[in-house]
Amino acid sequence: MELIKTGVIDDHTVVLNGLQAMFENHDRIRLSFSTTSPEALLDYLASNTLDVLLLDIQLPGTSGIDICKQVLKLQPAVRVLAFTSSDDTRHIKQIMRMGAAGYALKNTDQETLAQAILTIHEGGEFLDESIKKSLLSESLSGQRRSMFEIPLTKRELEILKLIGEENSNQQISEKLFISLRTVETHRLNLSQKLGAKNTVSLVREALRRGLIE
Repeated sequence: MELIKTGVIDDHTVVLNGLQAMFENHDRIRLSFSTTSPEALLDYLASNTLDVLLLDIQLPGTSGIDICKQVLKLQPAVRVLAFTSSDDTRHIKQIMRMGAAGYALKNTDQETLAQAILTIHEGGEFLDESIKKSLLSESLSGQRRSMFEIPLTKRELEILKLIGEENSNQQISEKLFISLRTVETHRLNLSQKLGAKNTVSLVREALRRGLIE
């Protein structure tokens, strides 16, 4: 039986290790490549092939949507599955328009994730059930999902409040006793969730939604 050569890019090594363990003994899916680096992924694809790529669209310092475009330019036959914690319908539409074959959330179970990989490998498309409901709801209402449907974590809310108080990344790092890289990752996630391009629009959107005062 043909093995599905699968790769994954995610900035959290715990996710990479978890996926490796998850599919270690799968009869079809073989995790052939994993990395936290977009550059390493593109270098790999320059001389190696993958059947399926699990792509986190919330990568620090870059956009997974842009990475999707570069991957498909290098290897048009690769089937890309967005694999992320973001259920923002804006992100879903963007990456699907870019050529991704599916969209799965990180809280999905092993069986569903395996089915997603098999489905897109066989030429189909996959959308998590909750994603389908979100897109249908948005289509019927004519409005984007509200912030109440895009939950922020307690830590994200803490960081958002400090950003609203004009703290720098370094100051937030020191006040919350977390690394600068962690602050940058949370800040990127907040920008993606709120659809903000810079600090000004991030704060404006947070105020509009009543997330900060």
